[in-house]
Amino acid sequence: MLITILKSKIHMATITSTELYYMGSIAIDKKLLKAAGMYPGEKVAVLNFDNGNRFETYIIEGKPGEIGLRGPAARLGQSGQKLIILSYALLTPSEIKKFKPKIVFVDDKNKIKSGKKLSK
Repeated sequence: MLITILKSKIHMATITSTELYYMGSIAIDKKLLKAAGMYPGEKVAVLNFDNGNRFETYIIEGKPGEIGLRGPAARLGQSGQKLIILSYALLTPSEIKKFKPKIVFVDDKNKIKSGKKLSK
């Protein structure tokens, strides 16, 4: 049996741009991707802290400091709003016992404040 578990989280990232006429995705700073253990093309859940919108999309690598909403997702947030970006993994119950998600906290400029694994 596989269980869907939180793999990584970027907490309180600031939207820096929106681009409606784009094929769709979320652009995320390469350093944030590495710190969170996320990958271009990976499916993510995006939660807009300011307006309550929640949606799923895939990641593309962004410029330094960038958190950009592309395509239809651009209608779900505005520059300056805060996002929580989540990715998940399918694990067995025995894998879950050893696994700890990566959590990355960022400042208002999307610079890493700290990164840690959640303790159980």
